[in-house]
Amino acid sequence: MEWSEVIDNPLLQNLPFKIELNKFGKLLMSPASNSHGRFQGRIAGALWQRQPEGEVITECSIQTSEGVKVADVAWASAAFIAEFGYVTPYPKAPELCVEIVSPSNSKIEIAEKVELYLAKGAQEVWVVYENNRMEIFAHVGQIEQSKFAPDIKTKIFR
Repeated sequence: MEWSEVIDNPLLQNLPFKIELNKFGKLLMSPASNSHGRFQGRIAGALWQRQPEGEVITECSIQTSEGVKVADVAWASAAFIAEFGYVTPYPKAPELCVEIVSPSNSKIEIAEKVELYLAKGAQEVWVVYENNRMEIFAHVGQIEQSKFAPDIKTKIFR
């Protein structure tokens, strides 16, 4: 299955699931909780305030070597948007990709997504846990503070 078939399929619209494709074109679905949505909104709002010269995109689809992955939140610079517009899925990852960990996510799955987003051009990947914990990754590995929003932890965990 191709990503365009997924987004155009009326049977797959308005599902309470996050949908992704694996490298074989098979659908992967993960349920999202209201708590997940709450964190998604907080992160998007905080990024919008701190990085207004770019675009905040929720449910941002990115073509990776392992299929289409969907970052819960992404921030793309004006230069990224000028180059790629709003093509779906993006052939390259925006500068910042955020994954909010759901109970159905395994550690291996999250670690793979971090690596895939970085390999596709993300400068940072944030992994947010619903227990008020956050990890920030860059090409050098895990880092203590984000360059995009240094105070982000205090803004989303209140």
